[in-house]
Amino acid sequence: MDFLSVIRGCALRDKMPIREISRRIGLSRNTIRRYLRAGIVDPKFNVPSRPSKLDPYAEKLSVWLLAEQRKSRKERRTAKQMHADLVQLGFDGSYERVSAFVRAWKSDRQRAQSTTDRGTLCP
Repeated sequence: MDFLSVIRGCALRDKMPIREISRRIGLSRNTIRRYLRAGIVDPKFNVPSRPSKLDPYAEKLSVWLLAEQRKSRKERRTAKQMHADLVQLGFDGSYERVSAFVRAWKSDRQRAQSTTDRGTLCP
């Protein structure tokens, strides 16, 4: 979540006291005070990269998603159908992992498309 932008907006734009911000967001007053004083943009958390069971099949799934994107909505395969196809290829992971990959892939594509669209409008 984008707590820092909410905290900064409440504190700087709305002139809300730290106690009220703490009550609304659910963080302690000390945490909010520390974020405001530090001037940090976003807290960075070290998340180690871990191999996924889906990694060997990620390229294949990306190709399928790209092909499905070109079809009309009613002709597209669902993530469950793609999971079933991956299981036939030897994938032994869960449907949730495939579904999370599909969501992330779609959001990345949408974000890339919006930045290219925005790039043509703004200098």
